[in-house]
This record gives sequence, structure tokens and C-alpha cells, in this order.
Amino acid sequence: MTIHNTAEQSIALLIDSDNAPAAKIDFIIAELATYGVVNIRRAYGNWKKSALSGWEKILHEYAIQPIQHFDIVKGKNASDMALLIDAMDMLYTKNVGTFCLVSSDCDFTPLVLRLRSDGKQVIGFGSKKAPAPFVASCTRFLYLDDNDKKRKPDRKGKVAGENSLKRDTKLIKLLRSAVEAAAGEDGWARLGPVGTHIQNQGSFDSRNYGFSKLSGLFAAIDLFEMKQSQSANATSHWVRIRS
Repeated sequence: MTIHNTAEQSIALLIDSDNAPAAKIDFIIAELATYGVVNIRRAYGNWKKSALSGWEKILHEYAIQPIQHFDIVKGKNASDMALLIDAMDMLYTKNVGTFCLVSSDCDFTPLVLRLRSDGKQVIGFGSKKAPAPFVASCTRFLYLDDNDKKRKPDRKGKVAGENSLKRDTKLIKLLRSAVEAAAGEDGWARLGPVGTHIQNQGSFDSRNYGFSKLSGLFAAIDLFEMKQSQSANATSHWVRIRS
């Protein structure tokens, strides 16, 4: 499920190093490559801190510019404010279509809302501890805690965690409403429009639930049924609410 319109639009990658794991940079860069070209790459922090030493090699390897800001007051850092100021400068002076914020800090929520109000995409990356308002404000938000883990079917073909998915009332309501909105008179809805309807409502991504594709998520929940149709050029996936 994609949400971008042009493969060549310019992307600004802005990393809050105090709240971002250096080990996940491969995943972040690979994901952004599907949106366009990451022309601006900056990481903000007090690079005198030993806690940020893991970023040193990463910065060189991925051509990420380190932005140094000392802690003006103990327990407080100026990096967040510097990131915010730079983002606003880019909004007005650079041809940036997509902003990427790597952080789990809720303080960036107003920034995200401001960028989106100007028609910009904002892709967020952070931990599952990221506050819900920050996650919801992004066009799409991907968790870095376990993005390499995929749900696998057991010997009976059931996917582990199906019951927990069904107990997620917010998720089920979102999926059901999207299917209903895109369905025809027979109840079947093409998966593409369903995905678009879901994405238009918030920062949903099936990978946050352990599935690489939306079709896998629907198939794992027995409240829905799936089918395929074949045309000369492609295979279409369909979904409907199980009666």
C-alpha cells in the first residue's frame, strides 16, 4: 500500500539521535527509497555524549550530516528545537515533498501537523512507546522495535496472535469501515481502494501488526474473507466482511 505519487520527490530525513536507534538506519533508508530521493540527511544531538557513539560510523556510511547542539541546561537539550527550526526553514526555502522524522518524542506533534497542513507527507519512525498523538499525526508511522519480525502461520495455517488482533477493537472498526466504504452491492471490495480509505484516516501500516502486506492482515482475521480475480495484466485481491 503506497501513498506517494512521484518516485522522484525530494525527501528530508531529520533524526532526533537521542530518541532513535542507529542500528535501524538500514530499514529507514530502504523504506524512504520507495518514496523518492533523500537529498537532505541530518542527525541532531550533542555528539559529545557517549550515548550517541553508536551513530558515528552510521553518519559517515550514509552521508548523514551531524548537527551539534550542546546541552544548554543539564537535563535539557537544544537539539529538538534546532530540528524544528530547520524543518520550518526547509518548508519555506526547499523543494521538499516528504519529511521524515525519526523520533519517539511527542513534542514534535505540532511540527508534524504544521507540515501536513501545507500538504507535505510526514513519515515517522520510532518506538512503540511513541505517544499516540505523535503517531496519529504522521502520514505514516513505522515502529522500529520489531520491524524485522513477521507473523508466521502455525501447522494448521493459523497466524499467531489472531485473537489479539480481533480484540483490537480500534483496528477491527477501522478495517470494517474501510471495507464497507469500498464495497459493491455484493459486499466485495477491491483491496486497493480499501487500503487507500484506511490510509486517508491516519498513520496505519500493516507492518506494525506483523504483516508485510494488507492482504496478509485481512487473511489473518477470520472476520473477513478474501478472494482473487485474474485479468490479462494483473491479479486483483478482494475482501469482504464475513457474514
